[in-house]
Amino acid sequence: MNAKDRKEKFEQNLDVQETSLLNFEGMEGWDVYNCSQPFFYKGKWYSYGRIERRKEWMRSWVRLFERTDQNRWSLVDDSMHYQLEDPYISFVHDQIVMGGTHVQVVEEDVLKSYFGYFYYGQDLEDLKYFTTGPENMKDIRLVELADRRIGVFSRPRNKKLIEQYGSESLIGFTIIDSLADLNAHVIENAEILPDLFGSLEWGGVNQAYLLDSGKIGVIGHLSYKEEDQSIYTVMSFVLEPETLVIANYKMIATSKSFAKAPEKRPHLKECCFPSGIIYHNEDYCTLYSGVGDTCEAVTKIEYPFKGYGKLINPQFIDLRETR
Repeated sequence: MNAKDRKEKFEQNLDVQETSLLNFEGMEGWDVYNCSQPFFYKGKWYSYGRIERRKEWMRSWVRLFERTDQNRWSLVDDSMHYQLEDPYISFVHDQIVMGGTHVQVVEEDVLKSYFGYFYYGQDLEDLKYFTTGPENMKDIRLVELADRRIGVFSRPRNKKLIEQYGSESLIGFTIIDSLADLNAHVIENAEILPDLFGSLEWGGVNQAYLLDSGKIGVIGHLSYKEEDQSIYTVMSFVLEPETLVIANYKMIATSKSFAKAPEKRPHLKECCFPSGIIYHNEDYCTLYSGVGDTCEAVTKIEYPFKGYGKLINPQFIDLRETR
């Protein structure tokens, strides 16, 4: 089934129970969107957010926000400015690992290239740069495995992939022993995970979770073009890291799953770029996502990995069921 048919079938049965746009205090005049997975750290919930003025393009920074109330977040004063887009977070070998996309331009609004930058440390106020991904690759994600090795998801993109796989952007996976092993060569040579995308579709991993079964739960995006629109939907699957067997691949949200938001540009009316989930119990979780490249939204969904394992990272679990 192609992505368009998946979307139509999903929306026919869609029952939106709770959804809201997030409010970011202290950011008047700026959009905050495509945030990192929310995470629990030293008794508080945090998230890194991409900030950008509505009329600007490829001129983003990443800042740290703290949750102050349900659906309300405040800028952490004096937190670091990172010149990145679309931040992501993971916890590996007792280190906080934060990454994002660094864009290089030829001139204003004209893209030259982009790279994934990575920072690590044990203190949110003191993360240090440690490596760069391959040129023109976004959506590189890390997850600590049950044996303490590190799973690495890549997102190769080039025209040659169309000839072999029918899509110019795919997902790869490899395993390394330590953060010191993470570099552009290792990422670029990750093994392709086949059969995730149909002809001219594309996508990537947005957040990966170790489950108590030892498998990896993945939240990602599944995208395609339809007339003048770039359609971004939210998908999930479960990966067995040793055999690379994929199970339970499905669509879990579309733009209709979230509160209505304005779009940054006309072709982004149905764009949702997921941040990740907070696990509440085996039945449901809250899914966070950027929408329209202008806002961050949250919606209540069924736990997508039910039957395959529970999330075990305490940083991503909230049994109090609040947002």
